[in-house]
Amino acid sequence: MVQLIFTEDRAHPGLDDFRDLSTADRRPDRPGGRGLVIAEGTVVVGRLLASRYPVRALLGVERRLRELEDELAGVDVPAYVTSAETMAEVVGFHLNRGVLAVADRPEPPTVSQIVDSAQVVAVLEGVGDHENLGALFRNAAALGVGGVLLGPGCSDPLYRRSVRVSMGHVLRVPFATFDSWPGGLDVLRARGFTVAALTPRADSVRLRGLREKVPGPIALLLGAEGPGLTEEAIEAADIAVRVEMVSGVDSLNVATAAAIAFHEVSAGVAPLQ
Repeated sequence: MVQLIFTEDRAHPGLDDFRDLSTADRRPDRPGGRGLVIAEGTVVVGRLLASRYPVRALLGVERRLRELEDELAGVDVPAYVTSAETMAEVVGFHLNRGVLAVADRPEPPTVSQIVDSAQVVAVLEGVGDHENLGALFRNAAALGVGGVLLGPGCSDPLYRRSVRVSMGHVLRVPFATFDSWPGGLDVLRARGFTVAALTPRADSVRLRGLREKVPGPIALLLGAEGPGLTEEAIEAADIAVRVEMVSGVDSLNVATAAAIAFHEVSAGVAPLQ
């Protein structure tokens, strides 16, 4: 059962995982980061508690922690109860959502493990914006995408802002990183996937109707907005596709383009459980 620990001691050692998050958690995957998964708000914390990520502790005002009573049933971790003012002092900024949780990172799955159980996956190259990445994961969860595979230049999906923007769905959608690029795409082809690169270039084909042309598993290859996919990545794909847009508009936010593509190819695919 969760252990409620009431404290106003800003120096309490149990609060160390939550301390100075605006600097200590700037990039958890880089030297100086703690490598912890941080969830903010009752909805995201609830999803963390229901995930495979091992929760270490919670910190929040009493009202928010009480709202999580059902999710905390059977969870044997400390939950530090304090005031909003003390939370702000410890964390380093005012937290409107009133509750935080931290968790360790489990061993990530491999690319092969993800594609062996998926019909649609997203493959990303150069998506370095944390908010775009979080929104893309939220769209993937909503539209039945079986996993997200990360190529070079992508941000850490478990960075605090990505977790928040995804509404915790980055904790639900499995993801893995390629060991080689773009050679790693051969792993997908070996398992029957067709790799479709999204690009506005003139020789691409319309995305609409792709599912009729490709009834089997599909990997949707997406690049960062602005530069888009590299030529190397496009050439490594099996087909180049585009989202049809009205004249005068030549690009979409990557998370928006991904949502359109996910909807187009995921019809009939069982959603994530």
